[in-house]
Amino acid sequence: MKRVSTVRSGAGLDLRAVVFIFLCLCMTGIEYSHAAPAQNKASVPDHVHDVYPFLGVDWGGNTFIGAAVPFGMVKLGPDMESFDGRPSGFGYMSGGRIIGFSHLHLSGASGKYGNVLVAPVTGALDIADIRSPRTGEVNHPGYYAATLTRYGVQAELTSTRRVGFHRYTFPASAQSHLTVRIDHCLDKGPGSESQRFLGGEVHLISGHEAEGMGRYAGGWNKGGEYRVYFYMVLDTPAAGARTWAGGAMTTEKDAVINSDQPLGLTFDFHTRAHQTIQAKVGISFISTEQARRNVQMEAPGWSFDTIRDASVHLWNQALSKIDLHGETDSKRIQFYTAMYHTMLMPSDRTGENPLWKSNEPYYDDYYAIWDTFRSSGPLLTLIAPDRQRDLIRSLIDIYRHTGYMPDARSGNDNGRTQGGSNANVVVADAWVKGLKGIDYPTAFQAMLKDASVPPANPQKEGRGGIVDYNAKGYITLADERSGSRTVEYSYDDFAIAEVACGLNHPDEGRLFAGRAHNWEHLWDKNLTVQGFSGFLRPRNPDGSWAAPDMQVRGTWPDFFYEGDLWTYSLYVPQDVRKLIELSGGDQTFVKRLDNVFYRKHFDVTNEPGFLIPVLYNWAGRPDKTADVVNALLEKAFTDQRSGIPGNDDSGAMSSWFIFQSLGFYPDAGQDFYLIGTPSFPEANIHLASGKTLRIIARNLDSEHINHYIQSATLNGKPLDTSWFRHNQIVDGGTLIFNMGSAPDSWGTTNPPPSMSDAVSPPCAAAKSQQE
Repeated sequence: MKRVSTVRSGAGLDLRAVVFIFLCLCMTGIEYSHAAPAQNKASVPDHVHDVYPFLGVDWGGNTFIGAAVPFGMVKLGPDMESFDGRPSGFGYMSGGRIIGFSHLHLSGASGKYGNVLVAPVTGALDIADIRSPRTGEVNHPGYYAATLTRYGVQAELTSTRRVGFHRYTFPASAQSHLTVRIDHCLDKGPGSESQRFLGGEVHLISGHEAEGMGRYAGGWNKGGEYRVYFYMVLDTPAAGARTWAGGAMTTEKDAVINSDQPLGLTFDFHTRAHQTIQAKVGISFISTEQARRNVQMEAPGWSFDTIRDASVHLWNQALSKIDLHGETDSKRIQFYTAMYHTMLMPSDRTGENPLWKSNEPYYDDYYAIWDTFRSSGPLLTLIAPDRQRDLIRSLIDIYRHTGYMPDARSGNDNGRTQGGSNANVVVADAWVKGLKGIDYPTAFQAMLKDASVPPANPQKEGRGGIVDYNAKGYITLADERSGSRTVEYSYDDFAIAEVACGLNHPDEGRLFAGRAHNWEHLWDKNLTVQGFSGFLRPRNPDGSWAAPDMQVRGTWPDFFYEGDLWTYSLYVPQDVRKLIELSGGDQTFVKRLDNVFYRKHFDVTNEPGFLIPVLYNWAGRPDKTADVVNALLEKAFTDQRSGIPGNDDSGAMSSWFIFQSLGFYPDAGQDFYLIGTPSFPEANIHLASGKTLRIIARNLDSEHINHYIQSATLNGKPLDTSWFRHNQIVDGGTLIFNMGSAPDSWGTTNPPPSMSDAVSPPCAAAKSQQE
């Protein structure tokens, strides 16, 4: 099915629009040519209308609804509550009322932001009750619209990187208002992961201008105070304006509050039928002056359609990095919506860092790298390497000024660290794939600190339990998450060894390559569950075995974090060969994987198991990888509002879907990809080099009965392995799969690389891409 949004037609592009689009291209880091934007626009496919942003909003997907540019700092959209008054933690809900439109949101996550809330109102203004049902809702990348039925006001939203642009069409009313609330934030409350409003101020500058600031803290990352500054300008002078601070509205031009009490302002109008009032709201984390400059630089005129068209153009450029042929309408919508979701976060706050001055890019809302390092980072390395380079440069610069590369960061504050120090894997992934323009020596120092210095707050940054891990080779029950962190630290150490070898630090390379085996110290070969022997098991502080942990899905204090013993006992991305050996060999390992899927131990809704479907490849059964991947893509993902099987986690789930749909999946931090089964007759990935990787699936039927690869070629040469290396595709080429309805012998020999191979990574892979 094809969903097409109907919006107002835009005017032709004038000189100001051309300049604006050029600035947007520069600010967002998207590659562009020197041709005029209007010419570019004609040559870029229109994939914006293949995106269904509402996909994933229900049943925990938590995807953003509203207007944003790729990786934009401003994400302007509705904040809502249910009809019985329960507020949404991420902003949106399918059934409920709109409270207003705020400028900062996450995507695929919740519990942060919802700041600077703007809402149109008609009739007598009660600041405690301005919520409204809506109808006629439309959303596509760069544009949102809905009619607030309580007031008869049509709301339209678009944005630049740092500016929200509002257009409201009012009915005839002697009392119309445009309100701004500063005390509003999402998931506000007293809980340990709730947000808190600390105070702020608003100032009426004139009958059509205002500015102010709000102070907030908390959220999922338990972050410290962050400040959001705004400058608002209207295209229509108001008949009057009022403010409020903790009590009734007054005509005072300035209002200040230093506690969690109502704070805001209203511009009041006498509107005629169909009167349009526009507002531009510049957002800054530095000052109101900077917020004003953001408006002047990014949205200098009053053409809503020009700003919207520029945003749409940016999205079409970003989405055009991959094009499909022969796909169904449903799969096309799923695919381009997944690309859209993958490019909403992290947030590009370059020029908006209030904590230090730097010439480096600055990104925030790594929420969290524990989710995104597995597939989102490798995807950007393929389709937007300059963006991935800048993200890594930002991580390194955060280390320079805070002492750690974060595992998560939001509101200009690190935290929380869910698993390992996964920025280590992000750096290693870039290194082995030859990504240039990164200060790898400084990144290596950050990695060494992660691996050696106990952090003051292990939920904020660094590695908790590192003293025991380095001394004993494992984390004991004296520390939380000791099972999942031990196996993740082992892989992080493998990543450090790769970079150490590549930078010619052989001593560190040997040290961390040795520590990459530490997961084995929690492996109890005698622990038997459901007929299979060998699982991870907790150890007491004295080194003795503790009782097995059989929880289905642990959390912060538990042995396994957001997973169980079936999932984490299979988490050895660096050495699947050794894992298979300890599990009893290829045939037993295949039966074990079968048991994981058939007995429903596999959790498709969360990231720790992302690699499990392709583990069959190491045991010579790529046909079973194809079976599982095909079933998951068909059953767990749809084109509906509930179409993502779990929290999208900043696009992590979406990027998993993209790779598996293309027919291959990365082992993040290493230089190869595991082949699964393609979903499209043809897909073209347009690489930064200007070359194209064509992926062709011959004899692929619409129902995917023919989902088994019979043979394959890469650049005209036979590809007999169920994997290939990054350097085989980075300069483009043609990957052809010949499909059939029954398994064949293809890919059953020569398994993917493992640390236990005779010629062992990490040094071979680490050096190969840099020579």
